[in-house]
Amino acid sequence: MGLFCATPLLAQTGKTVTGTVKELQVPLVGVMVKEEGTDNSTFTDDNGNYSLTLQHDDARLIFEQLDFPIREEEVLNRSVINVSFTQEEEGIQLKDVVVNAGYYSVKDKERTGSIARVTAKEIENQPVNNVLDALQGRVAGLEITPTIGTAGGGYTIRLRGQNSINAGNDPLFIIDGVPFDIGSSSSATVSGSVIPSGKVNPLNTIDPQSIESIEVLKDADATAIYGSRGANGVILITTKKGTKNKTSFNVDFNSSINHITKYVNLLNTEKYIKLRKQAFSNDGITTFPFNAYDVNGTWDQTRYTDWQRMLIGNIGSNQTARFMVNGGSEYTSFMVGVNLVKESSVYFGDFYYNKTSIYSNLNHTSTDKRFNFNLNTSFGFDRNKLPQTDLTRVSRSLAPNSPSIYTNDGRINWENNTWNNPIAALESVYNNKTYLLNLGSNLNYKITDELSAKINLGFNQTELTEFQINPHTRLNPASNASSLESSNSYQNLGKRNSWIIEPQLNFNKTFKENKIDLSYGFTFSKAETEDLSLYGFGFLDNSLLKRLSAAKTLRILNEANSFYNYMATYLRINYSFKNKYFINLTGRRDGSSRFSPENRFSNFGAVGAAWIFSKENAFSNSNWLSFGKLRGSVGVTGNDQIGNYQYLDTYSISDGLYEGNVSLNPSRLYNPNFSWEKNIKREIAFEIDLFKKLHLESSFYYNTSSNQLVGYSLPATTGFNSIQANLDADVVNKGFEFLLSSNVINSSHFSWNVNMQWTFPTTYLKKFPNLETSSYRNLYQIGYPLSIYKFYKYTGVDSVTGLYTFEDFNKDGKITSTDDKQAIVDLTPKWYGSLTNDMKYKNWNFNFTFYWSKKIAYNEWAGTSTMGTFNNMPIASLDYWSVDNPNASHQKPTSGTNAAAVSASSQFKQSDAVFSKADFIRLRNIAISYQIPSKKDQSIKAKVYLQGMNLFTITPFKGGDPEQTSGYLPPLKRLSIGTTINF
Repeated sequence: MGLFCATPLLAQTGKTVTGTVKELQVPLVGVMVKEEGTDNSTFTDDNGNYSLTLQHDDARLIFEQLDFPIREEEVLNRSVINVSFTQEEEGIQLKDVVVNAGYYSVKDKERTGSIARVTAKEIENQPVNNVLDALQGRVAGLEITPTIGTAGGGYTIRLRGQNSINAGNDPLFIIDGVPFDIGSSSSATVSGSVIPSGKVNPLNTIDPQSIESIEVLKDADATAIYGSRGANGVILITTKKGTKNKTSFNVDFNSSINHITKYVNLLNTEKYIKLRKQAFSNDGITTFPFNAYDVNGTWDQTRYTDWQRMLIGNIGSNQTARFMVNGGSEYTSFMVGVNLVKESSVYFGDFYYNKTSIYSNLNHTSTDKRFNFNLNTSFGFDRNKLPQTDLTRVSRSLAPNSPSIYTNDGRINWENNTWNNPIAALESVYNNKTYLLNLGSNLNYKITDELSAKINLGFNQTELTEFQINPHTRLNPASNASSLESSNSYQNLGKRNSWIIEPQLNFNKTFKENKIDLSYGFTFSKAETEDLSLYGFGFLDNSLLKRLSAAKTLRILNEANSFYNYMATYLRINYSFKNKYFINLTGRRDGSSRFSPENRFSNFGAVGAAWIFSKENAFSNSNWLSFGKLRGSVGVTGNDQIGNYQYLDTYSISDGLYEGNVSLNPSRLYNPNFSWEKNIKREIAFEIDLFKKLHLESSFYYNTSSNQLVGYSLPATTGFNSIQANLDADVVNKGFEFLLSSNVINSSHFSWNVNMQWTFPTTYLKKFPNLETSSYRNLYQIGYPLSIYKFYKYTGVDSVTGLYTFEDFNKDGKITSTDDKQAIVDLTPKWYGSLTNDMKYKNWNFNFTFYWSKKIAYNEWAGTSTMGTFNNMPIASLDYWSVDNPNASHQKPTSGTNAAAVSASSQFKQSDAVFSKADFIRLRNIAISYQIPSKKDQSIKAKVYLQGMNLFTITPFKGGDPEQTSGYLPPLKRLSIGTTINF
């Protein structure tokens, strides 16, 4: 959406124009002011001022700044041109904003594909350490869920659902043109339960505040140019660049406090003791056993400890400092930034997360403006120290009258060997260190006005070192295993190197009302992965546990070195007529070393089209229609995310000696016949702006993934469990995405913008031949999502026996896991969305976002023990069966001697009863800032701000956090205060 002010008068050649650029009376820094049709440009300084000497008569100035539409002004006979970007322009969809589509850029109004954009301003309003947290709830169709609330943990990322049964489902991340592997090099054996499934996300090392913008590419048209790499979508991260003005400095300091979002409501000591005694009574036991320390008088029956608050309820802290310098001249600009983070844990004990990020940008343009060179460098290092065991489950199961954790003299209290002190588990420590180096460079040369050559170069290196240290002091001294011989440690070393070279030719030509853009290029990339996992025991001293060479016995658990080669060629043709009709054709031929030579290459492509119908004569004089567009796309992409060497027969080395020799064992069968997984993507979308106030966008997508890459089960007689193969199974992902944004109020001093997005996804398995007889029969069901689980169908408590009951599906009179687990539980959200409000009043800014989801999740009963045994229980356990309460919600308690009750309890935890409605609406983030007024000639500018994240949640859910997997540390709520100074 551009603003044009044109009157046919002439300006004088060589004339100098000056002015100031503001937004709501606040000067804007770094706005590019360019003379149209030339390379003559400058940037506004710290006070929003600019000065530009013109080269031509009839000059028109173009004002460009991210997050605002392009502004154009005729110079006429003016020598001073002041510009004010208004909130009316910012509040609705910014049609003239240029979005990054990866290999090319396109105005938002002219795009034929589905591309969503998150700006630096949106990221800066959130007190986050990982860019994935900043993306959560910001993009329709993008679902991001942290696996644990621990700093430095991992995430599950799905862009428009799960396309593949077994192959990778993560979108492609690209940082400054360099592909970035977000897969973890961590070992689940080493990380234990504190990092679920070993998901250490390497994006943790990147400073979110160093990011200028994020573009999310969703449909076939937007992702086809990336070929198979974009099968699950593409997320482009562009970091900040230097500005061509005087050198300026930016300093930011903030401090935060962190706390978990939610506790589970458990029994206090009085109610717990009552439940335990009833359990013994139900079992006919009148004299408490010697090891029933909680009720037999050994332990104080009036003592109460809230173990959740003790073990995972500490107040954590975060201190962050950032420093950035940027500047430059007419032809060269630079930027260097440093980010330091120090965060303490909410776990009991001295645990922490530290991070250092250093990033820079160098940009140079030749004096004739034909050659441009750009270099982006990012280096990150983080260090994490955590308990080897996540104490969340422990904190919810310990008896509330358990002994004190320390004796009076400060030693670990074992209470005469009557319990396993949870603090002793903290002696086992998990450490990891991650190093990241990301280099991205591109060189552009303008051969003619229509033809240009470009080459992108990139290098990425990630190194992860992690230890699990288990000293013998974690064990009860009275046990036979509490000697140095019981000390052991694990170490994992993971290293990834990758490089990419992408030469490209671009041709663009405008003739009359026609415009054509052509891009042709190649991609060459190579990645190397090294993994080494070790286990050692038999140390002379615990101080040597990190030196596995000092172990008496050292075992190699895993040693692997693999390579992945990828190459492609692509062609893109974009044609537009009258800036009203657009068509985009993309073709790409990919080659992957993950397939045999016979199936290594495949062709992919897409077509996208758009029609800006608001430019038709029928709407030319419309007072209500500001903009309207209809677009659609269809295309085919591939997927090769199956790991390396899957088609080859491979062998593994075993450290188990055979007749004194190391053995070599077959580990994979040869199969050269499988090939690319295919994904057909379709989308149709509608965009409309009304009264220059309201923007509406609706899209429907329908994706079908076929030729699934799975492990095909083999008979036991082969000696192998499975072989990699293609299965004629189809997975469908479809859904509706809705976006609404509005400039509610706009005045000279106050503005209010609203943005809402809502996603309604549907995923299901459409076809799977012979599923009923395959090894996948208990995992999947035709017509249901891939994320289902099959459980017993809970039917309540038997009013006579007082035991849990379940549906006997096969009517054989028994409840067996093979045939009776037919109740299907779907954990896929039915819908999710967010609402963001942004308000500005003079120097004040107020921003907040609500995020919501409709779903079910594991409730407070998941992972519990048999009710009545030596473990605490949810408060709902008080509604248990008795003669006086035959219609209770839960069965009668047992101390553990009633075999039928124990069996029923075990089945209960394998039933759909451990799932509950987990709908929620959460205040995802809130930010209040104040720009301290400064004098016009004062170069120092300061801002103070208060930010919060996950501050409150509305939900009927009784379990832990509704957003996250039960049993792990829930997401943290954070309150941050800080200041930013520019000079």
